[in-house]
Amino acid sequence: MSVDDRIKLEPGWKEALREEFDKPYMAQLSDFLRAEKAAGKVIFPPGPMIFNALNSTPLDQVKVVIIGQDPYHGPGQAHGLCFSVQPGVPAPPSLVNIFKELKRDLNIDIPAHGYLQSWAEQGVLLLNTSLTVEQANAGSHADKGWQPFTDKVIEAVNARPGNLVFLLWGAHAQGKQKLIDATRHLVLKSAHPSPLSAYRGFLGNGHFSRTNKYLEQCGLTPIDWRLPALQG
Repeated sequence: MSVDDRIKLEPGWKEALREEFDKPYMAQLSDFLRAEKAAGKVIFPPGPMIFNALNSTPLDQVKVVIIGQDPYHGPGQAHGLCFSVQPGVPAPPSLVNIFKELKRDLNIDIPAHGYLQSWAEQGVLLLNTSLTVEQANAGSHADKGWQPFTDKVIEAVNARPGNLVFLLWGAHAQGKQKLIDATRHLVLKSAHPSPLSAYRGFLGNGHFSRTNKYLEQCGLTPIDWRLPALQG
């Protein structure tokens, strides 16, 4: 069975990642997820949203990459974009700190929701390094096969022509720096926005304004980091 039959994936990503789906580690990962569900475990995000980051930001439109760790593990939170939550769900602490830095850096008012879909649709790839997690069990799928897959995602973005911005917040994301050609792309690093570390360099990093300045220097449209009001 081909990837075309199994998984809904944006065509550019499907072409770039086609070979990964035929590798043994992906078959093992698929078997693991099926067995976990059969055992009654709740997995986040819901199946159709696992590849939401890729489907929301086509490969040829990526301008900025933000690398998260694994999905939120509370009910109704995760929808496949790192740091983002579904409409109606309160912003978790890390996202609150992201909004605080946006306010300090660009004087953008803290929004009433934490749904970052508008960023993804402007070319911000919101990629977790693990794309699934068990409910109430952070990091539970970190060693189940997602790492080589998301490494391949980062390599595919890195190989694109032009100049991109990679935002690496915290040690986990910075572990991916070896996959990025810093002579062609802008790599910005700081502490993670988690309350445990945000005051060690995330707050005050200026990454949002620096990202937009770089995009403009490269002739690209800057990101509008303001979140539109939710409809309905």
